Amino acid sequence: MFINILRISLKVVWFFFFKEYFFNQLKIEGVEHLPRRVTNEITGSNRYEVYTQGGVIFATSRILVVDFLTDRIPSDLITGILVYRAHRIIESCQEAFILRLFRQKNKRGFIKAFTDNAVAFDTGFCHVERVMRNLFVRKLYLWPRFHVAVNSFLELHKPEVVEIHVSMTPAMLAIQTAILDILNACLKELKCHNPSLEVEDLSLENAIGKPFDKTIRHYLDPLWHQLGAKTKSLVQDLKILRTLLQYLSQYDCITFLNLLESLRATEKAFGQNSGWLFLDSSTSMFVNARARVYHVPDAKMSKKSRLPEKLEIKEEQGQVLICASDDRTCSQLREYLTVGAEVFLLRLYRKTFEKDSKAEDVWMRLRKEDDSKRIMKSSKRPKDLRDKDRPPAKEKALRKKKPRLTLTQMMGRTEELEGEAGVEEGSPRELTSSPESCTEDIKHEEFDMNVSSDAAYGILKDPLTIIHPLLGCSDPYALTRVLHEVEPRYVVLYDAELTFVRQLEIYRASRPGKPLRVYFLIYGGSTEEQRYLTALRKEKEAFEKLIREKASMVIPEEREGRDETNLDLVRGCVSANATTDTRKAGGQEQNGTQQSIVVDMREFRSELPSLIHRRGIDIEPVTLEVGDYILTPEMCVERKSISDLIGSLNNGRLYSQCISMSRYYKRPMLLIEFDPTKPFSLMSRGAFHQEISGNDVSSKLTLLTLHFPRLRILWCPSPHATAELFEELKQNKPQPDATTAMAVSADSETLPEAEKYNPGPQDFLLKMPGINAKNCRSLMNHVKNIAELASLPFDELASMLGNTASARQLYDFIHTSYAEVLSRGKMKK
Repeated sequence: MFINILRISLKVVWFFFFKEYFFNQLKIEGVEHLPRRVTNEITGSNRYEVYTQGGVIFATSRILVVDFLTDRIPSDLITGILVYRAHRIIESCQEAFILRLFRQKNKRGFIKAFTDNAVAFDTGFCHVERVMRNLFVRKLYLWPRFHVAVNSFLELHKPEVVEIHVSMTPAMLAIQTAILDILNACLKELKCHNPSLEVEDLSLENAIGKPFDKTIRHYLDPLWHQLGAKTKSLVQDLKILRTLLQYLSQYDCITFLNLLESLRATEKAFGQNSGWLFLDSSTSMFVNARARVYHVPDAKMSKKSRLPEKLEIKEEQGQVLICASDDRTCSQLREYLTVGAEVFLLRLYRKTFEKDSKAEDVWMRLRKEDDSKRIMKSSKRPKDLRDKDRPPAKEKALRKKKPRLTLTQMMGRTEELEGEAGVEEGSPRELTSSPESCTEDIKHEEFDMNVSSDAAYGILKDPLTIIHPLLGCSDPYALTRVLHEVEPRYVVLYDAELTFVRQLEIYRASRPGKPLRVYFLIYGGSTEEQRYLTALRKEKEAFEKLIREKASMVIPEEREGRDETNLDLVRGCVSANATTDTRKAGGQEQNGTQQSIVVDMREFRSELPSLIHRRGIDIEPVTLEVGDYILTPEMCVERKSISDLIGSLNNGRLYSQCISMSRYYKRPMLLIEFDPTKPFSLMSRGAFHQEISGNDVSSKLTLLTLHFPRLRILWCPSPHATAELFEELKQNKPQPDATTAMAVSADSETLPEAEKYNPGPQDFLLKMPGINAKNCRSLMNHVKNIAELASLPFDELASMLGNTASARQLYDFIHTSYAEVLSRGKMKK
C-alpha cells in the first residue's frame, strides 16, 4: 500500500465498521503510517489538502463521487484503488460510478478488487463478467477451499474438531416431518398456480435453505400485481413454515409452542384461512408440540444419554467462545448456563402462558413426578456404580463454590430446555433451592437490542466464557474482533455457519502455536444439518462454475480502460435508431453548449446521477433545499420512489415541497420512479374499490394536482428511462446556475417577479374564491395588501380580474357577514 508515499494510494471502503476494523488491525501489526479518514466533518476546501498529503485514505462513497465531479481530488496523482466486497459492485451504483470517474481521468492507476462470497456470483447470466466489466479489471483469480495451495496450508495446522450429532427426540422428528410434508404440499400448489416458475428452484431442498425467500421474490416481484390472492397466500405460508423449521431446532419447546398457538389465534381473530392449518400433518404438529411441553418422557430418550462420554472444559484450560445464530439464542443460552434448565424453563413458561394457571399446575406436577422417578431409578443402581459416578468431595466443593462449565451444559439445546434430562444420569446437579424460589430471586431484564453483545449477554467466568451471535450484529467484524482479542482455547458452534467455519480455519492456520478445539453441535438428520450440507455443496458448485466461466471467458484488451477504445467510458453516445433533424444545417452535428444538471447531494444514493453523467450531461453536486434536480432555470424536479411517495403523501411533506417548487420555479415536476425489478403499477388490481377513498394514493395524487395546476407528474419505469427523459427535457433550454439553485430555500425570494410579494399573503390570496394562478399576479400588481383589497368596490375588482363572475365570488366572500351566511343556510334547509 505504501509503494509511493508521495502519491495517493486510495482505498475505498464503504462501511464504517470495516474501516474501524482495518485501523485496529494495522495498529496491532505495528504499522507506523496509519491511513487517514475523510468524512463529512472535513470541509470541502480542506479535503484537497488531505488528498495532496498522500498516503492511504479511507473515504465514503458519496464524498468520493462529489470530489471526483468537482475535481477536488487530484485524480492524476492516485496510485490505485482497492475495492472491498466486490460482489456488490452491481447493486452498489455509487462505487461503480467512482471507478468509472477514476478511469476516465486516470489511465495509469490500478484497480484491485476482493470478495469472499463465491455464491453471490451464482445468480444471473454472466454475473462475474459483468462485475469485472464494472470494475475495469481483466484478470480473475480464484482461491477455493479445494485449491491445492489453500488445502495444504489449512491442513498443515487445522483445528481439532469434535462433531457431536445430537439425536432428535421422536416428538421433534414428528414435528419436522409434518412441517416438511406441509412445505412440500405448498410448493406443489404454487407450481400448479404458476407454471412459469423454475421447477429446480422450487425444490424442497432449496426451500429449507436461507436464500429461498430471495429466490421466490426474484421470480414473483415483477408479476406481483398480476398474482392472485391464492399465490400470495402460498408465499406467505412458505415463509411461516420456514420460520417454524428454524424455531424447532433453534429455540426451546415453549417458544415453539407459543409461535404455533399465535398462528392459530391469528387465524381465528382475523379470519385468515391458511389452508395448511387444516391438514392432518398440522394436527400432528400441534399434538407433538404440546406433548413436548406438558409431557416428560423417560430419561432414556434424552439426547445427552446417547453421548458416548461426558466431556468437560475445566477452568484452567483456557477461554471458551460459544457462538449461536442470533441475539435471542445467545440470551437464552446465557440464562440457561447461569441458572439451569428448570429455572429457565419455568420462568419462560410463566412469562408465556401466565394466564393459564391450571396448565401451569399440571406442568409442575409432571416435573415433580419425573424428578421422583429419576431419584428412585438412581437409588436402585449398584452402590459401586453410584460411588463411581459421584464426584469427589473436593470437586463437589468447587462446584458449589464456582459453577463449572461442562460441554453437556453447552449442549443444552431445545430438548434439554424442555426438561427431558436436566442433568445427565449419574451426574446429579445439586440444587440449593427449588425452581420457584430461584425464579423469584433472579432479576430478568428485558433484552435491549441497542446495547453491545457483552452488555446484553454478559461474560460468564470460571472459566472465561463468551457468548456471541453469528448474525445480526451491527458491527460485522464484532465476532472476528472477539476471536482475535480473546484467542479462545475452545470454540463451541451451537449453530452451524459456513462463513465462521472458514474463518476458524484461517484463524487456526495463522496461529500454529496455539491449540484450538472446536465443538460442532448439530442435530443429526435435521433440516439444520441439511442446510449446512447444502451450503457446503453450493460453495463448491459456485467455485466450479466460476472456474468453467473463467476458462471460456473472452475478455477484450481494452477492458481496463487504459485507452479511449473502451466503450464503457464513452459519454453521450447516440443510439442507432436515433433520428437526426436535417432541417438544421442539413443534419450536421451541432456544437452546442455543454449540458448540465444541478443535483442534490442526497440523490447520490441512487443510480440516476451516474446514468445522467453517462449520457454526457455534467453534474453539479450541491445541497438543495427546494427540489432534487434542477434541469433548467425554470424546471425543478422532486424525485420520489414508490415508498417515498406514499410516506410523503401521508405525512404532508410532499405538499410542502410542491408549495416551494411552485413558488420559485415556473415548471415544477414530480418524478415518480419505479423499481425496474418490480411491476410498473402504482396499485395492484385488488386494491381498487367501487367507492373513492381519501386514503388511496391515487386520490391523494389527484388532490395534489388540483391544488397545484402547474405541477407536472413524470412516470418513469426505471432510472434509465428517467435519464433519457431528462435529456429530452433539456434540449434547446438554458443551463441552470448552481449558485442560484443553492440560494433558493423555503423562506427565500429569488425570482425577480416575486421580489415584491410576501409568500404568506400570496398563498392566502390564492385560496380565496375567484382567485386563480392566472389573475392572482394582476391583482397583486394593483393592490398592496389584504386590507386594501377588502375596501375595493365591485367595479374595480371586475376590471382587475377581467372576469365579472370571478369578481362577484371574491366580493361576496369578503363582504358577506357570518350571520347572513347562517341565515342563508337555514333558509335552504
